[in-house]
Amino acid sequence: MDTEGLGSQRKRSRYALGLSNSLKLFDHLSSSSPFPLSCVLRNLGNTVEMKIRYVHLNLLLLLLPITNLLLFPTPSLAQDYGEDAEKKDTPPPGLARCNGVYMSYSSGGREKLYPRTKNVTAQAWSFKATAMIVNTGTEEVKGWEMFVGYRHREIIVSATGAVSSDGDFPYDASNGTTFIGSPNTDLKTSIETAGDYTQISTNIEITGTLFGGRGTATPLPRTIKLVNDGWECPAANSKGGTMQVCCKRNPKFKAKEKKKTKFMRRRHGDLNIIYDVLQAYTSNYMAQVTIDNDSPLGRLDHWNLTWEWMRGEFIHSLRGAYSAEKNPSECLHSKAGQFYGDLDFSQVATCQKKPIIKDLPAERKEDKLLGKLPFCCKNGTLLPAHMDSSKSRAIFQLQVYKVPPDQNRTAFFPPQHWKIDGIVNPQYKCGTPIRVDATGFPDPSGLQATTYAIASWQVVCNITKPKPKAARCCVSYSAFYNDSAIPCNTCACGCGDIDTDTCNANARPLLLPPDSLLVPFENRTLKAKVWARRKHMAVPKKLPCPDNCGISLNWHVNSDYADGWSARVTLFNWGANAVEDWFAAVDLGKAGLGYENVYSFNGTRVPPKNQIIFFQGVRGMNYLIGLTNGSNPARDPQVPGKMQSVISFKKHLGSLNIPRGDGFPKRVFFNGEECELPKYFPKKSHGERLSCIRFLPSILLVITTFLVIINDRF
Repeated sequence: MDTEGLGSQRKRSRYALGLSNSLKLFDHLSSSSPFPLSCVLRNLGNTVEMKIRYVHLNLLLLLLPITNLLLFPTPSLAQDYGEDAEKKDTPPPGLARCNGVYMSYSSGGREKLYPRTKNVTAQAWSFKATAMIVNTGTEEVKGWEMFVGYRHREIIVSATGAVSSDGDFPYDASNGTTFIGSPNTDLKTSIETAGDYTQISTNIEITGTLFGGRGTATPLPRTIKLVNDGWECPAANSKGGTMQVCCKRNPKFKAKEKKKTKFMRRRHGDLNIIYDVLQAYTSNYMAQVTIDNDSPLGRLDHWNLTWEWMRGEFIHSLRGAYSAEKNPSECLHSKAGQFYGDLDFSQVATCQKKPIIKDLPAERKEDKLLGKLPFCCKNGTLLPAHMDSSKSRAIFQLQVYKVPPDQNRTAFFPPQHWKIDGIVNPQYKCGTPIRVDATGFPDPSGLQATTYAIASWQVVCNITKPKPKAARCCVSYSAFYNDSAIPCNTCACGCGDIDTDTCNANARPLLLPPDSLLVPFENRTLKAKVWARRKHMAVPKKLPCPDNCGISLNWHVNSDYADGWSARVTLFNWGANAVEDWFAAVDLGKAGLGYENVYSFNGTRVPPKNQIIFFQGVRGMNYLIGLTNGSNPARDPQVPGKMQSVISFKKHLGSLNIPRGDGFPKRVFFNGEECELPKYFPKKSHGERLSCIRFLPSILLVITTFLVIINDRF
């Protein structure tokens, strides 16, 4: 018998029987389809019978339901909103596991902006991102503050659901920014709201511009964290285009007892401005502006304060300050001119929408109309409190007139877009006015009572790090173990009106003999070329441009011993005007902890880290004079104003290596302005390489002699 043929026939019979039963079953299941499944599969029967000879029937049975779903989806499956819909709302795993405050930042797409450039790092892109903060703990979070550490020169154009506490949009967030809720400033707990996401969370839709990078995905920031007191956040986890973090309460943190406030709590910043409404009438109100310098390194000279009125207001009168410009026609041709028809606008302090307000000079302090106000009239000087507490605060008052529809006693709208600046001072970035509890004042009657303002707003201004080539002072380096000085960086304070066709604005500065630092830049060229020739250094055809700074400091490592070291600091004033009540600060990192004394200045360490050395001129030597002519103006160059002192340190830490960089500052400040530092420092190894070169002929002679001896022997 043909057993093989019989076996094949039996297999085909079993397959045919199984296929017939499967067709009956799936005809029943697919009865709701427009075409019975059996019609389709019968056409496939012969093919299946021929080609699945060595395939088990179970494989076919597994494929049939999938085929049915793909070809003939049933209406019931297409409209299933049950379990699948719940899966879409499933929170991310990090949120489900967090017991505290959950935060995430998700990047969206980005588009290339104009102008198009081949320089990748200079190309601008628009981007979108979404940030989320959710209270998943058992404690309400009052006044939440979410810090986003941007790092690609981002400019935040808008953010829904939040505002930046650092300033108005558009805001340069190159160094990061802190978002605060608006209008949802607090995050309630899920327990007290029955899980109402609108009360326990906030979504922030961010739109902005960034520079550099490739691809279509928006690069993530460096970090995100909750900066409220008493909260700790680990490093954020990043995966794909999302980063997330879970912040928890620090169990060791003991919050200071604070009275409950109706409005936002007062924040701390480098410069704090309070806008108080003291008196209120139907059409006008009296306000007082208080400026406090709360930074140990902050300072303002001849400050100019400006803001923007948003509802047509104007300043009728000022006390303790004055407006830089008065133009009555701006009021006459505005809504205020129509409403106040009989008002003499020639006597109005200023009608500008963006007034510029200045402090009064000291001789106007006793003026009965403009002065007679505490803390006023210091010619725009604001010093750190530890230098002079009487000069760390400024106050002035203004009478503000309103226009319809704000004609009632309770309509107050503080001005927006605050800015403040001075001369040779740090750059401040001011936030938006935030309503705080009313300020209390001692009762003017002299009784032990407190009088409160009608309404108060706070504006916080913080010092910003100057951008490259945008500083207003610079630093040069030198050391006893290296005979070349490293001057300030090229165009450290900007190129300004320098003709960059004749000099290179991006070139590395040339090394100089130390005495050249006393000479103006235009008189250094010959010295620099001679020095380069002597030291066998290349001189480019197009020399680097000057630093263009009005103030410069030289940091010279003076000595280095086993138990201590010393430095010499020299201040140069290249401007025409003297600098009064100057101060400087040097951040030396861990080396600053060994500070002993500064001999020609008054010096102290700045808490809490005590790594910054703060020094200022002693009484009678607090003026840094300006640039003066030489003894023979026709032959000698001009001489900068100069002050100098030696600073001594102990080596309290065995790990200090002065020549390898520990003896040079990490940051330097002059009058609160952060100065630009050189990109490298003098190294001791340079001299060691010269010593090797000096012995090179002897080494070559020894090698030659050795080779001659070998040739003679062999």
